[in-house]
Amino acid sequence: MGQANVRKIIHIDMDAFYASVEQRDDPGLRGRPVAVGHAAKRGVVAAASYEARTFGVRSAMPSAIALRQCPDLVFVPPRFEVYRAVSEQIRRIFADYTPLIEPLSLDEAYLDVSENLRGIPTASATAKAIRAQIFAETGLTASAGISYNKFLAKLASDHRKPNGQFVITPEMGPAFIAELPVAKFHGVGPVTAEKMKTLGINTGADLRDKSLAFLQQHFGKSGAWYFAIARGDDDRRVMPNRPRKSSGSETTFSEDLTSPADIEAGIIAMADDVWAWCEKHQMFGQTVTVKIKYADFRQATRSRTLRVPVCTHQELKEVSVALVRSVYPVAMGIRLVGVTVSSFGKKMAEEQLDLELPKVSTA
Repeated sequence: MGQANVRKIIHIDMDAFYASVEQRDDPGLRGRPVAVGHAAKRGVVAAASYEARTFGVRSAMPSAIALRQCPDLVFVPPRFEVYRAVSEQIRRIFADYTPLIEPLSLDEAYLDVSENLRGIPTASATAKAIRAQIFAETGLTASAGISYNKFLAKLASDHRKPNGQFVITPEMGPAFIAELPVAKFHGVGPVTAEKMKTLGINTGADLRDKSLAFLQQHFGKSGAWYFAIARGDDDRRVMPNRPRKSSGSETTFSEDLTSPADIEAGIIAMADDVWAWCEKHQMFGQTVTVKIKYADFRQATRSRTLRVPVCTHQELKEVSVALVRSVYPVAMGIRLVGVTVSSFGKKMAEEQLDLELPKVSTA
């Protein structure tokens, strides 16, 4: 990867981030199967340590199932303020090497180190230095993928987990992709992978054999993307300071909600949480989306895009409640509700929108 015209992209992925922070801060948890989350009836695993993963425990798994698979599992309540603080610490380390940082979440980011601030000649050596500094300053390990584009760097970071790194050079790229099952491609979910399987596409080589027209016929706009990545092509640049597109909050209840009063109370609580974020960051959106999940795990969403951004807390609550009322009467209990604001714009304090919605009591 020494060619002057080849970009040097690193994908850094912290190892079992939330769980590792908990094991770092509580020595009694080290070496034990740990799940960040709650063991309650409706609890969900937010993150699992590698010791827990050997039992098949994974993030987003219901806590009851996780405990059946690993009876010795230790649940630790999440401390998101701590995880955010550690994430900021890690991003400051990234900034010692390059200004081109694209965070994907609290625990992973892309870095373009083609011209790094330390003058380190290779991306592999740069990744090694970053991982060593992260460990020295936080006591946490990170894995890294290094390649000439984002797609391959992301794939590479999974190849030596935990606490390792892997390089995919331009010469290696085509063969690496050809041998990889499409189900392991970043961006190819279980539904798409199953559809590809029915079309005889099981590996990257199978995908590369399909024409652009064939892929567009079966996958629409995504067809061009699949055609490109099958050949190792990804021109996306590392985009620092990506604008936030939405802010949302959701919660799962210990008991199913059936009465409109309880459902609307849950929606209002989520709207309160979202408004606190919007007000703190002075970001206000025009689109409000309400999400519900029924007892049988079916989901429904309702959205409304307004003429101007939502400017007041009361307005957000009224729109959110009006949206959830559109699903009444509910056929079964509701286990989860959520509210999201998107389509951010500037606050327009003087211009209030006449929603023509019934006023909602939030007392």
